[in-house]
Amino acid sequence: MTIEPMQAVVGVILILGVAFLVNRKLRFRKVRMQIPDLLKAGAVIVDVRSRGEFASGARKGSINIPLDELARNVKKLDPGKPIVLCCASGARSAAAERMLRQQGFTQVVNAGSWAAIPA
Repeated sequence: MTIEPMQAVVGVILILGVAFLVNRKLRFRKVRMQIPDLLKAGAVIVDVRSRGEFASGARKGSINIPLDELARNVKKLDPGKPIVLCCASGARSAAAERMLRQQGFTQVVNAGSWAAIPA
């Protein structure tokens, strides 16, 4: 039995996709386990979803700074406090993490989905 080149490419893509999803799930799980300690240390949970998304449901105690408004509202955040970022899936909070790190914030974590953050 021989494997056609296209089958090999599809197989590699599937393997890489599964590896990506497993890595992402494990990374977010690790961050979520740190959240209680971060909150005890004074962390702020920043939800970077749109105002409408935030209004439809959010983690208690979080503040909403939509990703497209983060750059002009960065002064509202204390660079000396841990910041836990969340959104719907983790993509926008990853972009927010990069942005804040470029602004000199060092205690920033991407928690992924707001719904998965422990209460």
